[in-house]
Amino acid sequence: MAVQIVYSSHRGSRDIEHIGSAHDDVELELLKAVARQRLTAGQGVLDLGLEPTEPARKGAGGGPLPITASRMDCLLDALEHAWQVLGLDQAAGGDEVFRDLVLARIIEPASKLDSLRVLEEAGVPAASYRTVKRRLPVYAQDSWRQRISAACAAHAGLGPASLVLFDVSTLYFETGQGDGFREPGFSKERRLDPQITIGLLTDQAGFPIMVQAFEGNKAETKTMLPVITLFMAAHDLPDVTVVADAGMISEANQKAIEDAGLSFILGTRIPDEPYAVARWRREHPGQDLPDGQVFTQPWPATGAQKAAGRRDKMIYYQYRAGRGRRTLRGIDEQVAKAEKAVAGIVPVKRNRFITLADGQNSVNRELEAKARRLAGLKGYTTNLAACPDGTPVTAEFVIGSYHQLWRIEKSFRMAKSDLQARPIYHRKRDSIEAHLTIVFAALAVSRWIEHRTSWSIRKFIKTARRYRAIQIQAGPHTITAADPAPRRPPSGHRSDPRPGKYALTWPNSGLTVGATARPSPPARPGSPPGCAPSSTPTRR
Repeated sequence: MAVQIVYSSHRGSRDIEHIGSAHDDVELELLKAVARQRLTAGQGVLDLGLEPTEPARKGAGGGPLPITASRMDCLLDALEHAWQVLGLDQAAGGDEVFRDLVLARIIEPASKLDSLRVLEEAGVPAASYRTVKRRLPVYAQDSWRQRISAACAAHAGLGPASLVLFDVSTLYFETGQGDGFREPGFSKERRLDPQITIGLLTDQAGFPIMVQAFEGNKAETKTMLPVITLFMAAHDLPDVTVVADAGMISEANQKAIEDAGLSFILGTRIPDEPYAVARWRREHPGQDLPDGQVFTQPWPATGAQKAAGRRDKMIYYQYRAGRGRRTLRGIDEQVAKAEKAVAGIVPVKRNRFITLADGQNSVNRELEAKARRLAGLKGYTTNLAACPDGTPVTAEFVIGSYHQLWRIEKSFRMAKSDLQARPIYHRKRDSIEAHLTIVFAALAVSRWIEHRTSWSIRKFIKTARRYRAIQIQAGPHTITAADPAPRRPPSGHRSDPRPGKYALTWPNSGLTVGATARPSPPARPGSPPGCAPSSTPTRR
């Protein structure tokens, strides 16, 4: 069926413009809409208030066709695919409110009320705010949080003696008074406001597997063992290998970890020059320690300790020239300040190299010499008898495992910056716990996407959110359209060259998001996502 515009004059001359030929009713409505818009182009319209209100009749007078729906298809399909791959859909029991809050937290972190606006802009039907508030106490329950944690742990594939990383951070509240949970304490951000302490447990790649909130005035050294024992009990693990920084460990804390029978790799404070290092210097007078030199010091358990279930320990000391240069530069600056303070040039402030004796200040040269001897040394303590794969423990394995802690620090940075774990617009503990559960699930999805795409989550969101699918009402028919593929894909993507398909594929991964004009072959289990094929023709 052809659609044409016929122009005629009073002299009988006729001009025919062929708009196109339609093969079905949908194409016919589109061609008629194009013809009407051609006829009314450049003409003023007198508003008589007679414009039809029904979507099916809008645009009948030559105006623009109404958009009835708009959705960030590529972004939402990728996030929902990650949600299902991680098993969070089953863990949450298909709870759409929880899923939507997590996705909104990833797309644009905001308050729970403003998250409804984020979902609406993304094209997701959102629940009412009253429903969100009613569901928050459910998300704070221990059983709910354990199911989310279990799904993440199952995806990480943890087993006996698996390496887990532990770290602690704080989230402060802009309130002037504590309530038993939000309390002033040692703040990593050096604030005096009430805060809560967050203990995060991840696998060795930094993928989150558990989060736990503590009172703001609880010491960091008292948070690790409760989190680990709770995690092992929930997942029926006989042992895990804990990797933690020296700041997490006190003497009493380490004894409690050993008494619990846990395997560990811990950063070790070095109060005095180790015997192995002192012996090397005696044997090599006048020589500097070689960069990367590792000293091994066995620390066997006593008979009483072995009877109590403790194991022999091994301490590794590694010297790094770069770390030594940075430490010596700091020592020089502190000693220079101490000398000025002792001479009365500047006021006396806190400085470890200033000693007060007999009412007089002096520079502690003995402490300075000791600090210079220890510059560049780092200690690592472990009680592992074998690596998780059964091979003998080596210094390279222990030191390499310890230096994976940057991954959990990255997870904390993502939670605080990309996902904006604070400000927290809640004051009750249940609501705060529910908020942390949402942030934890959002962190898991974000880490999975970053691992698959080699992109930051912010870059991924910024790129994928620009591609939308819309529904247009043309007469009685609904037409699906989508943003066209760019001629030159943004840096980091490549377009799928196959006809009828456009996709964004991230390098170094199998993650693909895009749209198909015809059904694609069935995907293999665990294969990357794609935008769901539309039931109506889609043009990319």
